[in-house]
Amino acid sequence: MSLVKNVGTIGGLTAVSRVFGFIRDMLLARVLGAGLAADAWQLAFTLPNTFRRLFAEGAFSVAFVPMYSRALHGEGGEEAADRFANDVLAVFVWVLLGFSALAMLLMPGIVWLLAREYQEVPGKFELAVSLSRITFPYLMLVSLVAMLSGLLNARSRFAPGAFVPVLLNVVLIGGIVVGYYLRENVTGSDVTVAYAQSVALAFAGVTQLAYMSWATRKAGVHLKVSFPKFTPEVKRLGMLILPATFGAGVYQISQLVDTFFATSLPQGSLTLLKMADRLNQMPLGIFGIALGTAILPMLARHIQTGDAKEAQRLQSNAVEVGTLLTLPAAAALAICAPAFVTAFFVGGKMTEANGALMANIVVALVAGLPSYVLVKVFQPAFFSREDTRTPVYVAACVLTINIALNFWVVPRFGIVGLAAATAFTATLNVLTLYTLLQLRGWFHFTGKLAGRIARQLVATAVMSALLWWLTPALADHYGGNVLERVWSLALLVGAGGFVFFAVAWLIGAIDKDLIAQLRRKRPAQSVNLSE
Repeated sequence: MSLVKNVGTIGGLTAVSRVFGFIRDMLLARVLGAGLAADAWQLAFTLPNTFRRLFAEGAFSVAFVPMYSRALHGEGGEEAADRFANDVLAVFVWVLLGFSALAMLLMPGIVWLLAREYQEVPGKFELAVSLSRITFPYLMLVSLVAMLSGLLNARSRFAPGAFVPVLLNVVLIGGIVVGYYLRENVTGSDVTVAYAQSVALAFAGVTQLAYMSWATRKAGVHLKVSFPKFTPEVKRLGMLILPATFGAGVYQISQLVDTFFATSLPQGSLTLLKMADRLNQMPLGIFGIALGTAILPMLARHIQTGDAKEAQRLQSNAVEVGTLLTLPAAAALAICAPAFVTAFFVGGKMTEANGALMANIVVALVAGLPSYVLVKVFQPAFFSREDTRTPVYVAACVLTINIALNFWVVPRFGIVGLAAATAFTATLNVLTLYTLLQLRGWFHFTGKLAGRIARQLVATAVMSALLWWLTPALADHYGGNVLERVWSLALLVGAGGFVFFAVAWLIGAIDKDLIAQLRRKRPAQSVNLSE
C-alpha cells in the first residue's frame, strides 16, 4: 500500500518534470538542431548531470538514507538524526567545493578525455570547455539538493524531492527563449543559445536548492553548516559511498563511456543520442527512479527489524509494478519510435534524416528499459543491508564488457550499435544481481510473481499487434501541424494504453486485490494528505 502510494507521488511529479523536459528538448531541437553548438552544450550538460546522478542521487543517497533512517528510528530519534545530518553536511559542503573547483580548473583535460575529436572542428573544443566551466557548479548545488531530498525521503516525504526537477526544466526553457531572442535580434549565432542554456543551468541549481531548503525547514528539520568533523558515522558513510559510487552508478558511468564513443562519430551524434535517451528516460524516470526512491527506506526498515517476509513481499510488489509499467512502455516506444521522434523533434534545424537516425537509436535503447528499472529495484536489497561491495563487482564486470563491446559495435553500427550495447549490458547487470539475491536467500521469484509477469507479456503482445497496424496508418500526420501531431500521438497512446490495461485486467496481469484495497483506503489517504 505505502509502496504504491509513494511510487504514485514520486512518479506523478516526475511525469510533470518529464513533460517539461520534453518541451525543453523539443524547443532545443528546433532552435539548435544537431550541430556544433548543440554537441558542445550536450557535453557541458552531461558532465555535471552525470556526476549528479552518480555521486549525489546514486552513491550518496543509497548510503545516506539507510544510515539516516536508522538514526531517525533508533533510540536517539530526531536529535540523533539531526546531529548525523549536520555532521554530514559540514563535510559534504567542503568536499563538493573542492571537487567542483578542481574540475573547473582541469576542464580542458576532462573535455579532452571525453571528446578529443572536438579539436578537429574549429572552435568546438574551446566552446565545450567554456560551457562546461559555466555548468559545472550546478553539481555542487544539486548535490546538496539530493542530500535534502534523501533526508525528507527517509521521513516518507517524497513530494519535494520529486518536484525539484520541474524547476530545472522550467528554468532551462526560459534559457532557450532568452537565447533564441538574443540570437535572432543581437548576435545571429547558435553559440548564444548554448551560453544562455549554460547560465540557466547554474541558475536552476540555485533555485532548486532554495526550494529544498524551504521544504526541509517546513518539515521541522534545521540544518547548519559548521566546521567539518569526521565522526565515526561520517567515516562509515564515506566508506559506504566509495563502492556505492560504482555499484549504484553503472548506468551513469556507462553514459560517460557512451559520451566518449559518441563524440568520435560524425557531428550531431551526441545530440541525437541524448535526445533519443529523453524518450527512454520518460518511463525510466517515472517508474524506475520512483520505485528505487520509494523502496530503499522502506526496505531498510524491514531489514533492520528482521522482517524477511515483508522485505520479500515489498520487493515482489516492486518487481510486479516495475514490469507492469515498463514492458508495455518498451514495446510501444520501439514500435512507435518514428512517430514520436517526428512529432516531438523534427522541425526547424532538426532534419528528417536526423529524425530517422534518432528513431533507430530509441529502438536500441528501449530494448533495455525493463532492465534499467529492475536494477533500481534489486540494488536497494544490497544497499539496505549496507552491502555496497557486491554491486561494485557486478558493475565492474558489466562495465568492462560494455566497453569491450563498444569497441566492436561502434565502428560497425555507429551510434545505434552504441545504444544497443548499453541495453545489452544493462540486461546482463540485472540478471547477475537477481542471481546473487536468490543465491543469498534475500529475494526470489515466486510462482505467483512469474505468472503475473507472463500475463503482462501477453497483454503487451496484444497491444503491440494493435500499434504495429495503427502506427503506419497514421504516418502522414506525425509531421503535420501541431493539431495533427497531437491527435495522432494521442490516438496511438490512448489506443495502446487502453488495449494493454483492458487485456491485463481481463487475464489477471493486474493485482485486483491491491486495486480494491487502494479504493477502500482512499478516504484515509485524503485525510493524511490534508494533514
